[in-house]
Amino acid sequence: MKTATGTTLITNGLLIDGTGKAAIPNAALIIRDGRIIYAGSAADAPSLPPDIEKIDARGGTIMPGLVEAHFHATYFNIAALEDLDIKYPVEYVSLLSSVNTRLVLECGYTAARSGGCLFNVDVWLKKAIEEDLISGPRLASSGREICSAGGLMDWNPEFRKIGMEGLVFIINGQEDARKAVRALVKDGIEWVKTYPTGDAASPDINDHHTLCMTLDEMNAVVRTAHNHKLKVTGHCRATEGIKNALRAGYDCIEHGTFMDDEALELLLERDVPCVPALYFEKASIIHGPEFGLSQRVIDGHQETLDGGAESARRILRAGGRLGMGGDYGFGWNPHGDYARELTFFVKDVGLTPLEVITCATKTGAEIMGRGHEFGTLEKGKLADVLIVDGDVVADITLLEDRKKFIAVMQGGIIKAGQLAKPFPTVVKREK
Repeated sequence: MKTATGTTLITNGLLIDGTGKAAIPNAALIIRDGRIIYAGSAADAPSLPPDIEKIDARGGTIMPGLVEAHFHATYFNIAALEDLDIKYPVEYVSLLSSVNTRLVLECGYTAARSGGCLFNVDVWLKKAIEEDLISGPRLASSGREICSAGGLMDWNPEFRKIGMEGLVFIINGQEDARKAVRALVKDGIEWVKTYPTGDAASPDINDHHTLCMTLDEMNAVVRTAHNHKLKVTGHCRATEGIKNALRAGYDCIEHGTFMDDEALELLLERDVPCVPALYFEKASIIHGPEFGLSQRVIDGHQETLDGGAESARRILRAGGRLGMGGDYGFGWNPHGDYARELTFFVKDVGLTPLEVITCATKTGAEIMGRGHEFGTLEKGKLADVLIVDGDVVADITLLEDRKKFIAVMQGGIIKAGQLAKPFPTVVKREK
């Protein structure tokens, strides 16, 4: 991915650097050749020649680009889980996913970690984005997910004789687990996504169901993945499933819904981040009836929402790390609504705007393994910047409105927002 050349000065704004420090009024951000060389008070900024590029933040907010820490590029606002493996062929899924990557960037998210992807499309999305063929976030890929037979993602009955070749690897035992990871290794993914527990969305395998993967299978996944320098994460709602994942050596926990004291201690001991993905639960409760969700399933989402919010509060207050994002791409929780997660954590969970922004920038970059490159506005880091018309600390909901974005920058280049130019059409020629 190209970075800008020359020097750019951004002034007349409130600076949130993403580290958790208090916002700096009347700030300046200086970018040189795509990287930050100064972030702080305008009064202390170094002098610059008059002919540099200047951007007026209009009294708004200068902050790091957001990081969507649980991104499903190939979820296409489906009405039911089953739509994922029967609705569209890989060709159309690829086209839809490229639209979603453009959308997430337009929504102020300059980076994203895939939480599972049909046909390993995210591997190729990442390549196309990095080669500037399409617009999208800096992407960490995960490809097809891994689930034990009869688990949450194995919904096709045996009589249909249909596998899940595009969506997940269905495993039985340790050897299958190792084989699935090795297949992902060959395709170049970075994160291995698994399903240790159930979910309220399933009629048979609820969110307290732990045996979607055995501990032996989870150990096999982790050891094989770590041997190939890959990271492992998992859909973990049930208490014992969370603990099994942490004991097996998982590098991240998705959801972490029902976390007891022992689970919290294990999480903190290994400094494993958690991505709660809670707005999905609220959206399921509000809009679920329109999409035919049963009352029993909706009640399960309410229990998940309450438990997940309490676990998230406990993690952060105990010094743990939370990432923001998750599971957008359902009809009731569509792509484009990503920042509703941030509003939810402020208004419903009770975190401060600065805490949530830190989770959605610094911690998100750390989860991706790229905290040294972006995620905060600090000297030497890539200039992935979001400029918002308004005070985000005073009103976190501003991040839900793309019309408020003055500029979304990657490496100092404006990719979206009011100041953006149309994305160029690029024809790649093979050498």
